[in-house]
Amino acid sequence: GKWHMGVNCKSRRDHCHHPLNHGFDYFYGMPFTLLNECQGTDDPELAKSLQDTYWFYTQMIILAVLTLLIGKLANLFSVKWKIIICLAICGLLYFISWFSSYGLTKYWNCILMRNHDITEQPMNLEKTTSNMLKEAVSFIERNKHRPFLLFVSLLHVHTPLITTEKFQGRSRHGLYGDNVEEMDWMVGRLLDAIDKEGLKNATFVYFASDHGGSLEAHRGNAQFGGWNGIYKGGKGMGGWEGGIRVPGIVRWPGVLLAGTVIHELTSLMDIFPTVVHLAGGAVPQDRVIDGRTLLPLLQGTVQHSRHEFMFHYCGAFLHAVRWHQKDSGTVWKAHYATPVFQPEVSGACFGRGICPCFGDGVTHHDPPLLFDLSKDPSEANPLSADTEPLFDTVTRRMGEAVEEHRKTLTPVPQQLSPYSNIWKPWLQPCCGTFPFCWCNEEKKVD
Repeated sequence: GKWHMGVNCKSRRDHCHHPLNHGFDYFYGMPFTLLNECQGTDDPELAKSLQDTYWFYTQMIILAVLTLLIGKLANLFSVKWKIIICLAICGLLYFISWFSSYGLTKYWNCILMRNHDITEQPMNLEKTTSNMLKEAVSFIERNKHRPFLLFVSLLHVHTPLITTEKFQGRSRHGLYGDNVEEMDWMVGRLLDAIDKEGLKNATFVYFASDHGGSLEAHRGNAQFGGWNGIYKGGKGMGGWEGGIRVPGIVRWPGVLLAGTVIHELTSLMDIFPTVVHLAGGAVPQDRVIDGRTLLPLLQGTVQHSRHEFMFHYCGAFLHAVRWHQKDSGTVWKAHYATPVFQPEVSGACFGRGICPCFGDGVTHHDPPLLFDLSKDPSEANPLSADTEPLFDTVTRRMGEAVEEHRKTLTPVPQQLSPYSNIWKPWLQPCCGTFPFCWCNEEKKVD
């Protein structure tokens, strides 16, 4: 399915970010993310968020190059030609990225790969659903006689809401509802494949979402990104419940009791240690592992999650912290930064298309906004020292937890910097002779 981690680092074929370089033995899917551009009928999605940035940096670099060039030719100041040339190359790259965002995204980003080979460029969205399902079922059939880990990251319930013809119009909730219906059918087909091979009671299945509904995703009055119920905020917001509280459903008939509901704090980071536990391995001891195995909680051998504090990030920036007080059962939430909604009362960032994580698009809070999620899950009524006697005690303890957490962090290169996100032609996966990148190997496989 959707890998969304990229492919290359320094050359077109180094595959440093590829799944096969990160523990997987087989891969079929998108190395990047799914965009409206992949369908070609909706408003550009990547362009909307990046075109202005690309054009701004292009103008700034051109201005800098012209200033240095005039200064050098007029002998106003001394500067090496190497610096001017490097700046000019950077400006050219930003200009190409800006220009390519107006139409070439579909050919360069919307691709399917099998292991290291590109099978479709651009991908055929009409056949993607059947291709993904066929690959997943085939994997189960090939590995039914030995332990296996199958990670399926569906392209569904994500714009542009790819929905095959037989599911269009099935739901009373428009295209998004139709997309959910088809996703449900796909999950059912995968479970049927497990059951057919006699693996039902021996297979641990975990179904979850990676974030809450995207409130900004819409066409006219139609909401394309889901609905977050009573919870404030949505996708891209690192602190508000609507962005980070997601469904988690587990199936393991041979081991876990059906119908059990657990009201404890867990995280998608818990999947890693849970899988390691199931495989009979041990998590690394040379670093801090933030996740906790879910098995004791699921099997009822413990009543509480091992997560006392949880730290909620937006990109590389800490936006909120959650504290589950085991003795009282109270769940506190402190927000240190929140996105500036546009319009203010909308609960989303319609003006920007997606809420930013830093800069003038966020409001910093000192003291933090504090909520008691046990009583106020909608985060509608921030507490203060006047309304909550424990305000100072709770915020101080949470501040201490943040400092303890930060001591465990190891600095890494910023992957979300403008340079890291600029298009680099020498890294572009291409199944033809660049820049003529198009092919369809799926037809040959069929």
